[in-house]
Amino acid sequence: MRDAAELTQPTTIELAPARRGAPKHCGWCGRRLPEGGNVGRRRRYCGQSCRQRAYERRTALQRSGLPEDAVVLSDTEIAALQDRLFQLRCAAEDIVTAADDGADARELRGLAEEIARAAKDLEQLR
Repeated sequence: MRDAAELTQPTTIELAPARRGAPKHCGWCGRRLPEGGNVGRRRRYCGQSCRQRAYERRTALQRSGLPEDAVVLSDTEIAALQDRLFQLRCAAEDIVTAADDGADARELRGLAEEIARAAKDLEQLR
């Protein structure tokens, strides 16, 4: 029979170790991948078109001599990224100004939601 100390201890259940290094988002478009089973390799892309675009990028990089982890952006993409970063910075400055001016919680929450939207937009680089 177990003594009282053992009965009060919570029991732990060993779970299968989590896979490391497997992406949780599509390697091309960044969309969240569906959770799969524990059998086989994890998906790297959300679909065949993303897999094809990634292949085309890899082969183009090999031909150009750029390193595999290089990110190539056009002037337009760089300008758009800089605009989005500027919007994020301005939204953060708005919160600081509103807090200094004694804004109420509702107003601060609205500004914080604006920052969250801007940051989410920045996550989608492609």
